[in-house]
Amino acid sequence: MNRRLIRPTLSDVQDQMGSRMQRKKPAPPEQTNAENFYYLKQMQGRTPMVVVLDQGETIRGVIEWYDRNCIKVHRANEPNLLIMKSCIRFMYKDGESRNGSDGQGDGHHTHEAD
Repeated sequence: MNRRLIRPTLSDVQDQMGSRMQRKKPAPPEQTNAENFYYLKQMQGRTPMVVVLDQGETIRGVIEWYDRNCIKVHRANEPNLLIMKSCIRFMYKDGESRNGSDGQGDGHHTHEAD
């Protein structure tokens, strides 16, 4: 019995690699829009929120408006505030129980620094 080694040509190998590359899952989207969904939900429900700033100051009010860089918080007996998202440490629904008494938050992060 005479056996011959049959090598695929370079173009055959490239075709096979190309079909494998096409089968890969596409990369996940860079933006999930979860933050936008969260803001819209809180705005529509007029949910009272607590916004904790980088310096530890807390702002209480209802999110009235938002864009890519900031949020507008409506406060009942005080002036409304336009807060840059980069200054927000975290936020949570007013009245929600926060885990721990060390003041470090509850893990409800809605914005990470860019």
